[in-house]
Amino acid sequence: MLKRHTISFKHALNGLLWSLKTQPNYRIHIFLSILSIVGGFVYKISYYEFLFIIFLITVGLVIETINTGLEETTDAIDTKIREDIKIAKDVAAAAMLIYALGALTIASIIFIPKIFINFY
Repeated sequence: MLKRHTISFKHALNGLLWSLKTQPNYRIHIFLSILSIVGGFVYKISYYEFLFIIFLITVGLVIETINTGLEETTDAIDTKIREDIKIAKDVAAAAMLIYALGALTIASIIFIPKIFINFY
């Protein structure tokens, strides 16, 4: 039983490493996540604001990972341009875009007042 879970963990880690190596958007997300965490320390955001930022980072990585998996799966089905596959990819990308805009809005609400207080 434990061996099966260890193998599952290994496969998940392989997927994470593959995503980091091959997906530019994944690396951008990691960079912005690190920037947000550093910004949290610099601007001394509250404990609950930090929790929220970590939550946003985690959900964003999950959505990006699912989007990447869906893209790879549809490419495995057919690499030719097909309208049904294009729609699937576009909808998955739209989910990430909607999330990113929401996360940006929330992060702005947390950070912008602190940046202006420290700036003036």
